[in-house]
Amino acid sequence: MPFSLAAIDPVAFSLGPIEVRWYGILIATGIILAFLVVQREAVKRGLHPDFMTDLLIWAVPISILGARAYYVLFEWDLYADHPSRVFKIWEGGLAIHGALIAAIITAVIFTRIRGVSFWKVADITAPGLLIGQILGRWGNFVNQEAHGGPVSDKFLENNILPDWIMNQMTINGVTYHPTFLYESLWNVVGLLLILFVLRRINPRRGSIFLFYIAWYSIGRFYIEGMRTDSLMYFGLKAAQLVSIAGVFLAIVIYVVKRFVLKEEAHYKD
Repeated sequence: MPFSLAAIDPVAFSLGPIEVRWYGILIATGIILAFLVVQREAVKRGLHPDFMTDLLIWAVPISILGARAYYVLFEWDLYADHPSRVFKIWEGGLAIHGALIAAIITAVIFTRIRGVSFWKVADITAPGLLIGQILGRWGNFVNQEAHGGPVSDKFLENNILPDWIMNQMTINGVTYHPTFLYESLWNVVGLLLILFVLRRINPRRGSIFLFYIAWYSIGRFYIEGMRTDSLMYFGLKAAQLVSIAGVFLAIVIYVVKRFVLKEEAHYKD
């Protein structure tokens, strides 16, 4: 299959000695779009207009630190001899599970301090999380990372993907599965289900966020099985272990809230 297009340069533009990379631009764009969607919903649900702004100020930097710390922890051999590389996040190496864990902890503390229901805030922010993840995966695309194993000739012959995507996934003459795209599309479907299905059926408080956790975890488990750059934990793929835990916890928490605590908190708006 011919590939005539040149690979996308990960550097979007330079300001003197400072290189501005597509990876950072896409992540920043994802954060902005997610905030706009979440802010609109938060105000509609009766939260103060500054609530989400205040939460964002804390959650974004802490999530980035969590994403980097998670990645470095599992790839410490890469940084042990060159610790200064720990801070070079523009080279890639942000783990979404680390970001999610840090964001959830931050939100739990923040909502408790503000006297607001964590589950209400979590449900409001779930679509924003998916928006950020959708765009963030395209940052991996530009960096030519988070891809799967080599594709077969049959895949290339039958594939319906644009040449510019497959070209970017051709590294040193070998074409790889665009798993970044699979995960991005999976998240798009999850976003649409939340916006146009779950929000319209008067869900119990927390249901949307728990659906997000389960949905993302299921997709990530299968897609992670295709990837070749997975973080490992005792010979197992860390993301798959966390995904299993995510699905299990989402189901258990829903069952406990619904049948043990017998919460009847439905949204009226």
